[in-house]
Amino acid sequence: MPRIGTATTRTALKLLMLGSGELGKEVVIEAQRLGIEVIACDRYANAPAMQVAHRSYVFPMTDAARLREVVEAEKPDFIVPEIEAIATDTLRELELEGHRVIPTARATQLTMDREGIRRLAAEELGLKTSPYRFADSLESYRAAVEAVGMPCVVKPVMSSSGKGQSTVHTAADIDGAWTEAIEGSRGDSARVIVEGFVDFEYEITLLTARHVAGTSFCAPVGHRQVGGDYHESWQPQPMTPAALAEAQRMAEKVTEALGGTGLFGCEFFCKGDTVWFSEISPRPHDTGMVTMVSQELSQFALHVRAILGLPIPEIRQVAPGASAVILGEGHSEAPAFDGVADALTEPQVQVRLFGKPTIGGHRRLGVALATGVDLDHARRRAGEAAAKVSPVLE
Repeated sequence: MPRIGTATTRTALKLLMLGSGELGKEVVIEAQRLGIEVIACDRYANAPAMQVAHRSYVFPMTDAARLREVVEAEKPDFIVPEIEAIATDTLRELELEGHRVIPTARATQLTMDREGIRRLAAEELGLKTSPYRFADSLESYRAAVEAVGMPCVVKPVMSSSGKGQSTVHTAADIDGAWTEAIEGSRGDSARVIVEGFVDFEYEITLLTARHVAGTSFCAPVGHRQVGGDYHESWQPQPMTPAALAEAQRMAEKVTEALGGTGLFGCEFFCKGDTVWFSEISPRPHDTGMVTMVSQELSQFALHVRAILGLPIPEIRQVAPGASAVILGEGHSEAPAFDGVADALTEPQVQVRLFGKPTIGGHRRLGVALATGVDLDHARRRAGEAAAKVSPVLE
């Protein structure tokens, strides 16, 4: 492993962050704690990770020419994607030329769309998933709904944060769900996945670290989504020993297939001892923000250690923890917040405001974090704290 130094020494390693949201911000902070020089990139100025990085560039991550230009100018030791919408073909070219992409360029390409990762998991690795079909026209989509059956979930193959996702309960919902998926798709993609319902009790994120000594798992993170977007998470989610073992087996199998080092967010549906693979992100996960209070090493610290080839001798949970998101709705060029002092009156509660410079519509602006004597106590504290924080949009 290369030597690690401070940002002012010749031995400093350099990390290029592609995407500079709230998750990237925490990765930047953890990298800097270990003396890493960090350059943050995003499509808009003053993004959260840019506020703590050594310097930054503003350009769309899908701009292949600009991406290559920045990489060749900076010559980073590590290229670390934080978002899905990246010029993945360019990442593969850069990797072939000797650049280190985290976890691998192939992983970023496969997980950029739901089709790539679903086919890998279900068709190549044989993991248990919900029934599914892909469609790229209204006619083939209607046929996919008929094949999968109702109710079913319709999603763009390329989107994030639940955009374009809806549920088809009756024939009257079918065409509207197609329109919503196409309008919510990222880029020019006109392809959707139709997923059959599975009879699950709860869903989890199993944060999985591939590092120099092998594969390690965090305690499972339970979460609640609204419209496909995370609103609340908690750790540890109670599971049967058999279900936990199966989730870990699946997570190790798919992360091994993707390769590289770093932290992966593996999502599963669970009922009793039965586990279904859902999705995977080759980077820290939004539901994993709870680990900033529930674990000794957060998911961000684990990601950085794994990237750098540093030891991860133990992943230790310190207390039952929970997170609850702080949402903003409206338009503002300088969002502010009321109620932070009230939110912090309870012990073992933290508020993390992401520092997003603008809001236009519906946006996650922060998160309340709490620990407690048990999960119910932690969730109540986090939820009440989040409810007290009100974005002021002027």
